[in-house]
Amino acid sequence: MIFRPIVPRELNTVLGQVRPDPSTTISAATVRSRLATGEYRPGWIWVAEPAPGRAPLAVAIWWGSPADTHPSNLDALFARSDPTRAPADPYERRAWTSGATIDPRSAIAAALLTAAHQVFAADGLTPPPDYHLFLPPDWRDRPEVAASVAWRRRAAEAVGLHLSAERLRFEREADRPVPSLSGRLLFTPEPDDEVFVDLFRRSLSNSMDTMSTREVLLIGAEAHARSEVAFYRREMHGKRSWWRIVRTATGQVAGFAIPSHNSVVPVVGYFGVLPEFRGRGFAAEIIAEITRILAAESQADVIRAETDRSNHPVVAAFELVGYRNRTRRLVLSAV
Repeated sequence: MIFRPIVPRELNTVLGQVRPDPSTTISAATVRSRLATGEYRPGWIWVAEPAPGRAPLAVAIWWGSPADTHPSNLDALFARSDPTRAPADPYERRAWTSGATIDPRSAIAAALLTAAHQVFAADGLTPPPDYHLFLPPDWRDRPEVAASVAWRRRAAEAVGLHLSAERLRFEREADRPVPSLSGRLLFTPEPDDEVFVDLFRRSLSNSMDTMSTREVLLIGAEAHARSEVAFYRREMHGKRSWWRIVRTATGQVAGFAIPSHNSVVPVVGYFGVLPEFRGRGFAAEIIAEITRILAAESQADVIRAETDRSNHPVVAAFELVGYRNRTRRLVLSAV
């Protein structure tokens, strides 16, 4: 078995393995588009070959922003054939059955991930990238989706990637009127990034956001705050002029809002309520203001947002402002 990144001339052969699947929205057109933007790269697309020149048994595709030197997350994992079928090709049969301790499809995918992770680690990328699975909201109730997720999770878990978060992706039509809430808050621009770093850091205290909490444990609140502010400033496509400081009617700073735009659509981005102002329903008012800014500044049809499934106050705030859960994102991580 050979595990390696592709070279550009092999792309059409690899795309033959990128087929419609219940557990992913990645298509051949998606791969071509993201290669063009630099979000995918040949060195981040790996294949498992039964022998030189044979069609791949499995394909793994990692994603990163165009500015990244390493991939940020595993975006898609495909494996050929139904593992209950005895492969006709002797090379494929040998690869499919050699030493598998889990089901054959998961075993080959796990071996492919192991090989890639070793190369990434040698290049300075540790821990390995998270694996993100984008699923319909009712995926657990749909047997075909649950089965498609199951073999991928077994492969990921075999290489140390375990479920660390389940995120809800919300959408709202951009042209729908934004509800007027209490009007208790004032939103003002602030040109100094250091102010946002400070508010970001302070808002991380007792945060219910799983991924932020994990980063704080890994690198500390100050470093995480600086990293996120830099990310929204330099790598996202939203305008810096959209950012707002949130104040009460008496002038107390209660939080912040960073509306943004990814490579496809406007996104709520990041917002925070300082600990001493939580429990007052401010999250919904901040989301409503972010939505107004994005609707006014963007020509997109929809606005997207994400939060943890377990972050019930923010989930309720999104729903109050008219956002609806369209997708679930499973995050499998080594830490």
